[in-house]
Amino acid sequence: MADKERIIAASAKVPKPADRTFQYGTAGFRMKAILLDSVVFRVGLLAALRSRKLNGQTIGVMITASHNPPEDNGVKLVDPMGEMLEESWEVYGTTLANATSEEKLFEAYHKIIKECHINLDTEANVIFGRDTRSSGAHLTSILTESLKATGTIYADYKLLTTPQLHYITRCLNTKGSPYEYGEPTEQGYYKKTASSLRVAMRGRQFSGSVTVDCANGVGGPKLRELIKHLPSPSEGGLEIKVVNDDVLTPERLNHQCGADFVKTSQRAPPSSHAAPMTRCASLDGDADRIVYYFNDVDGTFRLLDGDRIATLAALFIGDLARSAGLGEKLKVGVVQTAYANGASTAYVTQDLRLPVVCTATGVKHLHHAATKFDVGVYFEANGHGTVVFSDLALKRLNKYEPQSPAQSSALETLQALTALINQTVGDALSDLLLVEVILAHKGWGPKEWDLTYTDLPNRLVRIEVADRNIFKAFDAERKLESPPGVQAQIDAAVGKFKNGRSFARASGTEDAVRVYAEAATRSETEDLAQKVTTIVRQAGG
Repeated sequence: MADKERIIAASAKVPKPADRTFQYGTAGFRMKAILLDSVVFRVGLLAALRSRKLNGQTIGVMITASHNPPEDNGVKLVDPMGEMLEESWEVYGTTLANATSEEKLFEAYHKIIKECHINLDTEANVIFGRDTRSSGAHLTSILTESLKATGTIYADYKLLTTPQLHYITRCLNTKGSPYEYGEPTEQGYYKKTASSLRVAMRGRQFSGSVTVDCANGVGGPKLRELIKHLPSPSEGGLEIKVVNDDVLTPERLNHQCGADFVKTSQRAPPSSHAAPMTRCASLDGDADRIVYYFNDVDGTFRLLDGDRIATLAALFIGDLARSAGLGEKLKVGVVQTAYANGASTAYVTQDLRLPVVCTATGVKHLHHAATKFDVGVYFEANGHGTVVFSDLALKRLNKYEPQSPAQSSALETLQALTALINQTVGDALSDLLLVEVILAHKGWGPKEWDLTYTDLPNRLVRIEVADRNIFKAFDAERKLESPPGVQAQIDAAVGKFKNGRSFARASGTEDAVRVYAEAATRSETEDLAQKVTTIVRQAGG
């Protein structure tokens, strides 16, 4: 009962707000930071239970709100192999977060123990990190009290990008096994990335520089640290110009900069002064997504988003597999969501002749689908994604004996990519280097990349609603089953436009619905988006 007394006493210091209902969504819990105290404490309980359920494997906890405004924060769990929390456990997180009293909380905690047959004598291990938000240190202290109350062994990795925490979690759980992923430290992350980049670039040369907007978030200092491990431009390395890396002024985080700003506003950050035809990239606040862009010679803004990164990676990996003599032995596939531009889907299926799978939004859905391929390339249009190599694919790459110098070179590059890419989760820093390696190998600038296919004009609209939960989707979130009759209205609107496509999807993190629309021309796209937005507003009250 000492455990009960410790948990109740510690929880009483951070009571749940009486008028709030919380939900573990696609990004864990995310909201105004001032509302998070009780949630973070209870996530600590969940992390300890999860670790004990999995026989003491290390669970990660990341405190971040990614691309949200500075006053927000969030918390989410990372499972042992660096993947998102198993979906069946999300309901436990929601239940604990909504317990209305300390007694009710312990009842919910004890119920999970019974349902999952958890042995409390099993050692629990949890690591955690945070982004640069001013509320992060306070929330970390609450998490620590929760872990102490449950007798959990924990380690604070302090400031990290979200993908670095995923990487370290996997490294800790695979250490000493045949699947050892790397050195479980931040420095180990940089060393692995840098050494694989050197191999991937053997015999190749970078051309020009890339300007990277770090959203004034944790990606700034971490990118600067990574650069220290990379060959310098004078040694033939990549010239990376870091901008928007002010982490000392919290209110500047994601303000008119970052991947989400660029993707939604379809323009470069105002602080970007890159010359025409210069490669530019923007990270988000916790550096788990990236988009590229450039200004054409006539000043026209060109976005190279997650769809473009996915198609570029699929093209290159498919070419390498064929060049290595493994074309028939490695099944490469692409996983997208409904937000993927229709032109990108057509390019993959018709030009690259690769299979495409569409899943519901959320990295956990894409990652799961990608593991069904030997090499699964998945990116959301917002720039969040990675490439996953199956165990079978890795074995084939390691055992394969090339028959010529050309095959040997392609195989070496392919093997280097398996280490360069952070396979645990979308990682803006490793994705940045992946793109740069591909462009260097192909001798392309941003223009050549942009010319692979022509995007259909598209529009994304965010609509605040009273209750997002009334909007229920199916068919990989491309259609609504409720509110009744809304999908029929959307279908009728779409049918009036050439190449028209539109859908409405409830946000996983806030009371809002996002409407996506695309059509043959920009004016038709705007018209379609407006019509569907009106339908959703009327349905949402």
